[in-house]
Amino acid sequence: METFTDRLRTDLEHDEGVKYEIYLDHLHLPTFGIGHLVRKKDPESSMEVGDPISKERVESAFEEDIATTIKDCKRIFKAWDTLPEEAKFVTANMCFQLGGPRFTKFKKTISHCNNHKWVDMASEMRNSKWYTQTTARAERLIKRILDLDQT
Repeated sequence: METFTDRLRTDLEHDEGVKYEIYLDHLHLPTFGIGHLVRKKDPESSMEVGDPISKERVESAFEEDIATTIKDCKRIFKAWDTLPEEAKFVTANMCFQLGGPRFTKFKKTISHCNNHKWVDMASEMRNSKWYTQTTARAERLIKRILDLDQT
């Protein structure tokens, strides 16, 4: 049976891709694997664009990133574990992409999600710099939130 993490990984692989080398993301920051931003404490911090990264390292970085994302979501949302599953996938996807500190700035989006106001949440998602930077991804996630209003 596919777990929440398995399904989230599939979503994130679609959105982020999987690269077994250092590359520059859309903000020109060094990244590898499934959207893992290279941090100063990472062993890859001194590597150059194009340097190879092992499958094992990609997997371990992803596992750490997912654990951080879920921990952040549980901190950001008052009852994240009880949200509809699609809302959990969408919020985890956004939190993974943005990082917890930047995601917390989406105060109205978070508030509408906490109150299950899906149309208002979608509107706030669309009214953001994030939307203009990754429009296709944002639209796909917004559609999933709007579908919750139909249930």
